Amino acid sequence: MATIRLTKEFTFEAAHFLEGYDGACREIHGHSYKLYVTIKGEPLNDEYNPKQGMVMDFGLLKRIVGEQIVSQFDHAFVVRRTDYGEQLNNWLGDNYSNIVMVDYQPTCENMLSDFAERLLESLPDEVELYSLRLHETASSYAEWYAEDNL
Repeated sequence: MATIRLTKEFTFEAAHFLEGYDGACREIHGHSYKLYVTIKGEPLNDEYNPKQGMVMDFGLLKRIVGEQIVSQFDHAFVVRRTDYGEQLNNWLGDNYSNIVMVDYQPTCENMLSDFAERLLESLPDEVELYSLRLHETASSYAEWYAEDNL
């Protein structure tokens, strides 16, 4: 049976703060993120199953990525869990409810590693997470490949 890769695109809006950064991105700012999730597997080979020929139902992939990533990060303010980050959370939390505290500097690269961990724990056993690509802007993105992270 052939090994096939499937990719689904997701979008979400989020702001972040890069504590201690010395460039223009030291200011609170946001992005229109595009996340490409690619899985790998063999199509189902059961002629009596209505999903015969599918590696994975795109609807199931959408649900998993939606639950693990999009619903948590869309229209969120992502802040590193530090003393200053906690102060920001306390100050802003009185008026804004979608503040995501993370244990890392919320760069595109670190967010991508976090997303990979979330998906590795959530995808069905019969498929593999092959790669992720996270666009922070139209011309800037980071990539994660399973083969690089064995």
